[in-house]
Order: sequence, then C-alpha cells, then structure tokens
Amino acid sequence: MNRKLPSLKLACLLPAAMLLAACSQESADTTQEADTQARMFKPVTLEQQAGDVIARVEDQAIHFSEVNTMLNSSAVVGLSLPALGTPARDRVRITLLDKIISANLMYLDAMQKKLDQDPAYKHAMKRFSNGMLAQLYYRNNLMGAIPVSEEEIQAEFSATTEPGAEFTEELRALLEATVRKRKMENRNVTELRNELRKGIDVTVYQKHFNLAGDAKRADDVVVAEAGGEIITWGEVSDRLIAAGKGAVKRDELAMEMDARLSALQTEIDTCLLAKKARVAGLDRDPTFLARYNEYHKTSLINRHRANLARDISPTDAELEAYFEANRKRIVMPEFRKVQMVMLEDEEQANTVKKSIEAGDITFFQAASDHSVAPDAKQNLGEIGWVGQGKLKPELDAVVFELGPGEIGGPVQAGGLWHVVTALDIRDAQNADIENEATRKYTRRMYVHEKLNDYVVDLRKNSFKVEVYEDVIIRLAQQEADMVKQLIEQAGDPNSVTQQRIEEMQKLMTP
Repeated sequence: MNRKLPSLKLACLLPAAMLLAACSQESADTTQEADTQARMFKPVTLEQQAGDVIARVEDQAIHFSEVNTMLNSSAVVGLSLPALGTPARDRVRITLLDKIISANLMYLDAMQKKLDQDPAYKHAMKRFSNGMLAQLYYRNNLMGAIPVSEEEIQAEFSATTEPGAEFTEELRALLEATVRKRKMENRNVTELRNELRKGIDVTVYQKHFNLAGDAKRADDVVVAEAGGEIITWGEVSDRLIAAGKGAVKRDELAMEMDARLSALQTEIDTCLLAKKARVAGLDRDPTFLARYNEYHKTSLINRHRANLARDISPTDAELEAYFEANRKRIVMPEFRKVQMVMLEDEEQANTVKKSIEAGDITFFQAASDHSVAPDAKQNLGEIGWVGQGKLKPELDAVVFELGPGEIGGPVQAGGLWHVVTALDIRDAQNADIENEATRKYTRRMYVHEKLNDYVVDLRKNSFKVEVYEDVIIRLAQQEADMVKQLIEQAGDPNSVTQQRIEEMQKLMTP
C-alpha cells in the first residue's frame, strides 16, 4: 500500500495535561511525574537518530520515534490508539507531530525571552534536580550497600514462589532487590538521618520561617545551612507552608510550626543526598540527564503558557463580545432523544397515534408494524439524540415542545406524516453568558484561541519550521510493511502465533 501524508496544519497548543505542571511534593513522586508527563521530549538513541528526524524547529530535531512514543501513550495524549500500519495511525501521527512542533515553538520563545532565568523557575529546577539525585543516591549507594545473604535470597524464594519454580538469574536479582528494599525500609529514620549527617554541620534558622513573617519574607532569606549548602525560603516556602496547613487540617491540635520544621528536615536530607550524588558523579548519569532535560523543557513551556494565558485573559466586555460572536460554537443546543413513526397519510397517522395513547400498542410496536421508514423494524423508530434546529422545521417545532414521554403529531414533513415522542431530554448548555460555568467555558475558549494564534505567529514570523514529508512517508510505509509481514507470518500453520492459538483453544475447551 502506497501512503499519502495527511495535510499538516498548526492545530493548537499542547494540552496542559501533557505538560509538567509543577514539581511533586516528594522526590519519588518527582521522578514518577517526569516519567508520565514528559514523554513529549523523550530522548532517542543514537541508532534512532540516523534517518529518524522528520521535522526541525530551528535547532530542535523531532524524531519519528518521539511521535510513536506519544502515539503509544494514548492515555496521556487523549487520543485513540490506532492499529499499526493503518491510515488512521498516520492521521493521528500528523496531529501529534503538529503538537510537538507547537511545543517546540513555545520552548524556543521562552528561551528567547530568558524565562529560564526566572528565580521561581530556577528554584523548581533545583528542587527537581535535588529530588532525582537524592533518589538515585538512595537507591544506588545507600540501599545498594545493604548486604543480602544467599540464605536470605533463598528464604525469599521459598516464601514467594510456587513449588517447582525455576530459580533463574533474573529471579535471583529480583529477590535480592526485594530483600534489600525491605531491609532499608525497616531501618529507623533517625538512624538513617544521623548516618547521613555524620560529620556535617547543620544549622536551622527557625525564626526565619515562622508563621508571622510569611507575608513580608523575601525569597533569599536563608532558612537552613547544611554542609556548605544554603537553603532559602524561596526554595522551600511552598512545601513548608503546605506541610503546616496540611498538618492542621488533619488534626486541629497539631502545631503548624512543628510540621514546617519536620518538612524542612526532609529538605535538608534531600539536599545532602543530592550533594553526595554529585560527588559520586550521578549528575552525569544518562538517566538523570535525560529526565532533567525533559523536565527543563516541559516546565519552561508550561510556565510560558501560563504567563501568556494570564496576560491575555479578557475583560468582561471582551468576553461578552467574544461570546456573542461565537455563540454557535459555544452554546450547546437542547437535545431530545427522538422516536417516531412515519406514515403515508394523515388519517393513518391519527389512527396509530390514538392506538398508542389508548395503550392498545406500544410506540415500539407501532414503529415496527406501521412505519414506512426502511429501517423501522431494526431501530423500532428510534433515531437517537437530535439537537434543536437539526430536524425539518415542522418536525423541530413539534419535537422540542414535547416533555419526556409525551406524544406529538401527526405532523407532515418531507411528504410523510410523523407521530413522534421524546424519550429523554438534555437541556441546552452555555446559553447564558451570565452563568458562571458558561463564563468559564467561554474564557477558556478565548484564551486557547489566542494562544493558538500566538503559536501560529511564532511559526510564521519567528522560528524556522521544516517538515520532512518524504521521511515520514518512508518510515510510515516501513511500519506498514512490517505489520503486513508479521500478519503473513502469523498466518503460517507452523508459526508461534498459531501454536499459541491452538494451545489456548485446548485450554478453553471443556
């Protein structure tokens, strides 16, 4: 099958759900968020780089494998997952490529505006870096140093596997890691903290983060020093405040300042672990560098987008004018779930209606036995949900006056007579700009449209965008050819696929 590339047009900004909104509250959560939300900028291997570039935005290369990674992450991107080698997959691939291009334009614009120099952004990057490095050091150096004996591994094997299970090297490594993790978790927190801080001077300036000074406290106020590392209020304020308020919310007798102090101690531990990780060279670890770069890019885009959205938020007058100009796009009309019987003359229609109203026949029986609609016996007259204004005017006027279960007509439309009923009703939505939900919906549409216009302008006037359609077509065709080959191989009577199907059939046969 020869493939054609769907037309590429700039659609909209990357959905906020795909961008990393904020650093998580714990270092372990930080890594998990990077895994699940930063897939857009997943690094590619050297092997993938060769012949894999399908577009460029200035110096930012976009790889076919990047798009496929997103394509296989349907839960994240909010799109259905088309089958390999299908035209539907090509269409979704182009949609995703368009989103990646938009995101790269936003990133380059953010860098050009030096948003990476913003103190809040720097705090976030330091927090993310420290969180990841602390976790790497904890896992690789602290947990990895815990001894696990062969007897402990064998005991874990006996306790967790079925009799007769094969003891492979892979299983041995898994059992060893499980035992080591459990032993680490069983260690006392105070013991671990003392071991971590042994020989290190730690100073906490409690008066620098008391509750009374929050309103006027500058971000550069030092709240703690540990081993030559300085921790400022701006770096930890959100976590300390959240810890204090969270403690009081859980227990009204809790001391908010004690909760802040506990949270700060955790920040100090993280800082010291990260410092040890850097000394050990873990900041050069490929996994760390890849995730750091992912977070750098996605976080910067997210901040830039949020700043733009704030700046272009409409006034009340602008919002109301936008609502009136786009009423057809914003207002969702009233819907009725309609069932009807279509008949050739008015007399017959009246007779059928009277029989239904008398209870002699049901509406479903009337549709099946009397309707001249070609598919009436299959759908029993149900035509589904219909929006106001979508039926012929004569029918629309009758249908949208009915209450649930009421019968209307006969009414003539299109040369036939109709007896109709409304099985269910959905009220109109977003019809009144004075309604708060409608205002929020309209404002969201307004901002998204302005953001999209902003990115389109970046593409036209600020940054060079190249899309290599021939490469996309070639790689998509290779994928389709591979799928075709696999299908042919699976159909071979001697194939592994056929053998497995036969085995499954034997298992399922009583």
